Amino acid sequence: MKTSEKVAFIKGLMEGLSLDPAKPETKILAQMADVLEELAASNNALIEENIKLKEYIEEIDEDLGYLEELVYSEDEDEDGEDYGFSPWDDDDDEEYGFEDFDDEDDEDDEDDEDGEK
Repeated sequence: MKTSEKVAFIKGLMEGLSLDPAKPETKILAQMADVLEELAASNNALIEENIKLKEYIEEIDEDLGYLEELVYSEDEDEDGEDYGFSPWDDDDDEEYGFEDFDDEDDEDDEDDEDGEK
Protein backbone atom coordinates (compact mmCIF):
# COMPACT_ATOMS: atom_id res chain seq x y z
CA MET A 1 0.00 0.00 0.00
CA LYS A 2 1.41 3.41 -1.01
CA THR A 3 1.80 6.21 1.48
CA SER A 4 -0.92 8.28 -0.18
CA GLU A 5 -3.32 5.34 0.10
CA LYS A 6 -2.49 4.98 3.80
CA VAL A 7 -3.18 8.67 4.40
CA ALA A 8 -6.51 8.38 2.59
CA PHE A 9 -7.34 5.38 4.78
CA ILE A 10 -6.56 7.38 7.94
CA LYS A 11 -8.75 10.25 6.71
CA GLY A 12 -11.56 7.78 6.10
CA LEU A 13 -11.19 6.38 9.60
CA MET A 14 -11.38 9.89 11.03
CA GLU A 15 -14.58 10.60 9.11
CA GLY A 16 -16.03 7.29 10.28
CA LEU A 17 -15.46 8.19 13.91
CA SER A 18 -17.96 11.06 13.66
CA LEU A 19 -15.70 13.38 15.58
CA ASP A 20 -17.09 16.76 16.61
CA PRO A 21 -15.56 19.31 14.18
CA ALA A 22 -15.83 22.06 16.82
CA LYS A 23 -13.39 20.37 19.22
CA PRO A 24 -9.73 21.43 19.09
CA GLU A 25 -8.56 17.81 19.01
CA THR A 26 -10.52 17.17 15.83
CA LYS A 27 -9.07 20.29 14.20
CA ILE A 28 -5.55 19.18 15.09
CA LEU A 29 -6.14 15.68 13.70
CA ALA A 30 -7.60 17.15 10.47
CA GLN A 31 -4.56 19.42 10.03
CA MET A 32 -2.20 16.53 10.72
CA ALA A 33 -3.98 14.43 8.10
CA ASP A 34 -3.64 17.28 5.58
CA VAL A 35 0.08 17.58 6.32
CA LEU A 36 0.48 13.81 5.91
CA GLU A 37 -1.29 14.02 2.56
CA GLU A 38 1.10 16.76 1.36
CA LEU A 39 4.11 14.79 2.58
CA ALA A 40 2.88 11.68 0.79
CA ALA A 41 2.48 13.64 -2.45
CA SER A 42 5.99 15.09 -2.11
CA ASN A 43 7.38 11.64 -1.33
CA ASN A 44 5.72 10.15 -4.43
CA ALA A 45 7.17 12.94 -6.59
CA LEU A 46 10.64 12.26 -5.18
CA ILE A 47 10.30 8.53 -5.79
CA GLU A 48 9.29 9.12 -9.42
CA GLU A 49 12.22 11.52 -9.93
CA ASN A 50 14.57 9.01 -8.32
CA ILE A 51 13.40 6.30 -10.73
CA LYS A 52 14.00 8.60 -13.71
CA LEU A 53 17.48 9.50 -12.45
CA LYS A 54 18.34 5.85 -11.85
CA GLU A 55 17.33 4.97 -15.42
CA TYR A 56 19.36 7.91 -16.75
CA ILE A 57 22.43 6.85 -14.75
CA GLU A 58 22.09 3.30 -16.07
CA GLU A 59 22.00 4.65 -19.64
CA ILE A 60 25.11 6.75 -18.99
CA ASP A 61 26.85 3.73 -17.45
CA GLU A 62 26.07 1.65 -20.52
CA ASP A 63 27.39 4.41 -22.80
CA LEU A 64 30.53 4.73 -20.69
CA GLY A 65 31.06 0.97 -20.82
CA TYR A 66 30.76 1.09 -24.60
CA LEU A 67 33.30 3.93 -24.81
CA GLU A 68 35.68 2.17 -22.44
CA GLU A 69 35.48 -0.93 -24.61
CA LEU A 70 36.28 1.14 -27.70
CA VAL A 71 39.19 3.01 -26.15
CA TYR A 72 40.86 0.29 -24.15
CA SER A 73 40.30 -2.68 -26.45
CA GLU A 74 42.03 -0.95 -29.40
CA ASP A 75 45.34 -0.94 -27.51
CA GLU A 76 45.40 -4.68 -26.88
CA ASP A 77 46.30 -7.49 -29.24
CA GLU A 78 44.80 -10.99 -29.23
CA ASP A 79 47.00 -12.06 -26.30
CA GLY A 80 45.71 -9.21 -24.17
CA GLU A 81 49.05 -7.41 -24.15
CA ASP A 82 48.96 -3.63 -24.31
CA TYR A 83 50.97 -2.01 -27.11
CA GLY A 84 49.24 1.33 -27.33
CA PHE A 85 49.16 4.72 -25.71
CA SER A 86 48.30 5.01 -22.06
CA PRO A 87 47.06 8.33 -20.69
CA TRP A 88 49.18 7.69 -17.60
CA ASP A 89 52.39 7.09 -19.57
CA ASP A 90 54.79 10.03 -19.10
CA ASP A 91 57.28 8.83 -21.73
CA ASP A 92 55.38 10.57 -24.55
CA ASP A 93 55.13 13.97 -22.82
CA GLU A 94 58.16 15.50 -24.54
CA GLU A 95 57.13 14.16 -27.95
CA TYR A 96 53.77 15.93 -27.69
CA GLY A 97 55.12 19.14 -26.14
CA PHE A 98 53.97 18.60 -22.58
CA GLU A 99 56.10 20.09 -19.86
CA ASP A 100 57.47 18.00 -17.05
CA PHE A 101 56.64 19.97 -13.93
CA ASP A 102 59.39 18.24 -11.98
CA ASP A 103 62.04 19.94 -14.18
CA GLU A 104 61.45 23.28 -12.44
CA ASP A 105 62.18 21.71 -9.07
CA ASP A 106 65.35 20.14 -10.48
CA GLU A 107 66.66 23.55 -11.63
CA ASP A 108 66.02 25.02 -8.18
CA ASP A 109 67.93 22.14 -6.61
CA GLU A 110 70.92 22.80 -8.88
CA ASP A 111 70.96 26.48 -7.86
CA ASP A 112 70.92 25.48 -4.21
CA GLU A 113 73.99 23.29 -4.68
CA ASP A 114 75.95 26.20 -6.19
CA GLY A 115 74.86 28.42 -3.34
CA GLU A 116 73.17 30.91 -5.66
CA LYS A 117 69.61 31.57 -6.63
